[in-house]
Amino acid sequence: MTFSIPAANNSAPLLEVQDLQVDFINGRQVTSAVRGVSFSLGREKLAIVGESGSGKSTVGRALLHLHSAKARISAARMQFGDIDLRTATEAQMRAIRGRRISMIMQDPKYSLNPVVCVGEQIAEAWLAHHPGHKKLAREKALAMLDIVRIRDPERVWRLYPHEISGGQGQRVMIAMMLITEPELLIADEPTSALDVSVRLQILALLDDLVASRGLGLIFISHDINLVRSFCDRVLVMYAGRVVESLAARDLDNAQHPYTRGLIDALPDLHHPRAVLPVLQRQASWLNE
Repeated sequence: MTFSIPAANNSAPLLEVQDLQVDFINGRQVTSAVRGVSFSLGREKLAIVGESGSGKSTVGRALLHLHSAKARISAARMQFGDIDLRTATEAQMRAIRGRRISMIMQDPKYSLNPVVCVGEQIAEAWLAHHPGHKKLAREKALAMLDIVRIRDPERVWRLYPHEISGGQGQRVMIAMMLITEPELLIADEPTSALDVSVRLQILALLDDLVASRGLGLIFISHDINLVRSFCDRVLVMYAGRVVESLAARDLDNAQHPYTRGLIDALPDLHHPRAVLPVLQRQASWLNE
């Protein structure tokens, strides 16, 4: 059974994906990581939730052609504006990546260049699409550092990735991905390394971008409570499939036993339980 979740009624589709399949080939072994995923995205906040290994990040990387040559990606439709992402050339994808679609990776340690100061890396993201404007790139990078609540941007500009904290690194990555003012942002656990106060500031920033600039946001997360309060709609993934799709405000009314199991396993400070329930998986979920 394949779910297709439409874009919100008040926004035209920015992205349309139908029957996305991602297989990883290792010799004669084929591992299906994403199986028949379909959805549309308007200028809104769409969450993809599920356990590690469910295929959430794989979907985001497939849209940007970021998988290795061992990945086989196919879809009945994968349309971003006027671009068919299924047949886009590498030259077209270079023009899209960062400029029209940006992706905030989960761990900045593996995304930042260790031998280039962080300010130059942010500026480089803008210069890649606006060559020859180094002074303006620096101004925009410093402004973005301020927007993501980095204290003393001039000082942090000169620091290398190993000289900043994990939370600062995450904010640097967010600044790098937003500096080009993309149309679509894929955020893979963008606030996981941030403390609560900074997390709320970053979420407020993303929320403002969706509202004021018409940004489309795919928000990949494990945090169901965060998704419930921040996003508009939710795709729930299990073993590479979408098993349920619903409005974020309706998560408490979820019907699929996997979604119910994730919600029931959440700790609740107001209703403490001696033992949290364990999710009981069913073989039938793999074939729905």
